[in-house]
Amino acid sequence: MTRWYGKFFGFIAGWLLLRHPAGGLLGLLIGHAFDADWLRSTRENPYRVFGLTAEASDAEIDLAYRRLISQYHPDKLAGAATELQRQAEVKARDINTAYDRIKTKRKG
Repeated sequence: MTRWYGKFFGFIAGWLLLRHPAGGLLGLLIGHAFDADWLRSTRENPYRVFGLTAEASDAEIDLAYRRLISQYHPDKLAGAATELQRQAEVKARDINTAYDRIKTKRKG
């Protein structure tokens, strides 16, 4: 079941705060972002890093991990610009953290 209350309360709050229908639309958009989990960090949902859901099998998770880590591993970008290397290091760290969190959750 999808959430709906973020849209509802966002619409009401936006309309009341801005006292204009455009405020309701703005509140509706913010509420939709809340309902769709756009505002959540990947720390709360490590499956989002891999583009998977919690129902994914271990083989799917391993495949997605290997695909992403081979793409963003800092050693593959050794000759690239320093900013690109730094971004790859951050992304690889996020991938490894998400993979470790998933494996820890599934182990226990």
